[in-house]
Amino acid sequence: MFGADGRCFDVAVDHGFFGEPSFLSGIEDMRSVVATLIDAAPDAIQLSPGQAHLLQQAAGPKPALVMRSDVANVYGRAALERDRLFSYAVEDAVEQAIRLDAACVCVNLLALPGQYELHEQCVRNIATLRAACDRYDMPLMVEPLAMKPGDSGYGVNGDTETIVTLVRQAVELGADVIKADPTDAIEEYSAVIAVAGSRPVLVRGGGRVSDEEIIERTRQLIAVGASGIVYGRNVIQHPRPAEIIWALMAIVHGG
Repeated sequence: MFGADGRCFDVAVDHGFFGEPSFLSGIEDMRSVVATLIDAAPDAIQLSPGQAHLLQQAAGPKPALVMRSDVANVYGRAALERDRLFSYAVEDAVEQAIRLDAACVCVNLLALPGQYELHEQCVRNIATLRAACDRYDMPLMVEPLAMKPGDSGYGVNGDTETIVTLVRQAVELGADVIKADPTDAIEEYSAVIAVAGSRPVLVRGGGRVSDEEIIERTRQLIAVGASGIVYGRNVIQHPRPAEIIWALMAIVHGG
């Protein structure tokens, strides 16, 4: 999953797992999407248990599999009006990941205003997964996501103190790898790197932005010490996904 330089570019294509219609843009034909990504050769591809076979059944060299192990209903405008938000952990996720020859399993640590039960569910999911990961020596990626309400639903809360606190909790819960949002002030991201300690930090891409913005943001994040990136929509919704992968790989691995 990580190159010899200790860095990783993981392309997330697990968006269909979350039941949000807008997330399906660009990934309607998953077989074709995964084939394109394999040819572009990022370090890893993040998939749900139900789609992982599209990667692992492909012949020849291919990126590592990061398997998503939980599903939540916190995305999209409708989430703001739901009576109950949840994060549900897949049964026997680590055993499934082993059968699929995954390099890592990924799980959320969600923090939304007033949603204390949701946060507790995530803590329980991580604790359960950590025990199973220890049993089978499977690396655990924890995705600490601080979110706040916005015009189109819950979005990123880029407050540095909030992100730092949640990342530290993920580390204390036993994360081997951290997948975290960028801070609003990119120059403050070094605080996230510091609080993660020896755990590599991969930065989440979020919503679709211009090529110029995503490239410059990536350059700055690698410069302050991030070990890589986990981008989804900025790749799969791009008109030339292979070429944006090559550009971002050059930044992550070549500076």
